[in-house]
Amino acid sequence: MRFAEPIYFSLLLGVLLLAVFAFWAIGRKKRLLELFGDLPLLMRNAPYISFARQRTKAILVLIGLVFICLALARLQFGTHLEKLEREGIDIVVAVDLSTSMQARDMKPNRLEKAKQEIRGIIDRLAGDRIGLVAFAGEAFVQCPLTLDYAAARLMLSVMDQNTVSIQGTSLESAILASQRAFTQLEKKHKVLLLLTDGEDHDGRAVEAAADARKEGIKIYTVGIGSATGEPIPIIDRRGEQVGFKKDRNGEVIVSRLDEIALQKIALETGGKYYHATAGEIELDRIFEEISSMEKKELEGTLVTRYDDRYQWPLLLAILLIVGEFFVSERKKPTEVVDA
Repeated sequence: MRFAEPIYFSLLLGVLLLAVFAFWAIGRKKRLLELFGDLPLLMRNAPYISFARQRTKAILVLIGLVFICLALARLQFGTHLEKLEREGIDIVVAVDLSTSMQARDMKPNRLEKAKQEIRGIIDRLAGDRIGLVAFAGEAFVQCPLTLDYAAARLMLSVMDQNTVSIQGTSLESAILASQRAFTQLEKKHKVLLLLTDGEDHDGRAVEAAADARKEGIKIYTVGIGSATGEPIPIIDRRGEQVGFKKDRNGEVIVSRLDEIALQKIALETGGKYYHATAGEIELDRIFEEISSMEKKELEGTLVTRYDDRYQWPLLLAILLIVGEFFVSERKKPTEVVDA
C-alpha cells in the first residue's frame, strides 16, 4: 500500500483544527445555557436540544474529511505491468570541446554556454531519444541514444576540454561520429545538433554533411561565439587565467565564429543555422522545426504501475457526509436528558 500524493496529508492539520473548533463551539453552547440556570432543568424544557447528537454530526463530518484527504493522497495498492509507448525522433548533440571554446565572448565561456544550450534542449524533450558526441581534433560518442534524460545530463556535466585527447577542431569527425550514433536503418527521424564556434581545421565538413544527408540526417548548427573574435585564455590547474594562447610568432590567437561554414553545413542537409543568444530564442525555433517533423514509434518499455484505490475512501467520505444530514439534532422523546 502506498500514497501517490502524500503532500495532501498536510490537510489533516486543517481537519484537526476544525475538530477542535467544533467541539469548542458545542462546549461553549453548554456553558452559555448554564448561565441561565440549572442545565438539567433547562434541558427538560428544551427537548429539541441534544449535544450528543451535535457531537455525532460533527464526528461524521470530520471522519468524512479525513477520508477525503486519503482520497486526495491517492491511496494505491496492487500493481500491474503496462507497456509504455513513445513517439519521437532521435537527436544527437555534438559539442565542440576544443581550446577555442574557452574564449569568453559568451559568458562564462563558449563551452559553458554550449552546455547550457544542451541542458535547455534536454529540458524540452518529451519522448525523443538523445545522444551526445564529444569532439575536438577527434570525436566519439559520449552518450548513446537514450530516453534517460537524467543520464544524459550527467554525461554532459563531465564533458570538458580534457575529455578529448586530440585538440584542434574537426567538424568532419563530429558528423561521422554522430552518423555512427544513429543505429536505425531508416533514413528519417534523425536530427544532428552541432554546437561549435565553427573553426574547422580539416575543411571537409560539407562533404561529410552530404553523406549524412544520404542517411536521412538533418543537421542544425548552433554558432557559439562572436564573429569579431576573442583571445583564447590559458587556464592553469587551479582554474585561474595565466595568459592567452599565442601562435609561433608570439601573436595572440583570436578565435572567431565562422558562421558561413556552419550555414553551409546546415543547408547541405536541409537544416538551418542559428546563432546562440543569451535568451536562447534559437532553442524555441529549433524545436518548432523538430516538432513539425514526422515522429516514429520508439520501442515500448514495460513499467510497473500501482492501482489507484482512492475511490474507496472517497465513497466512504460521501456516505459519511451525506449521512450527517440525516442525523437530527433533536432528541427522541425516549432519550435520557444530555447533561
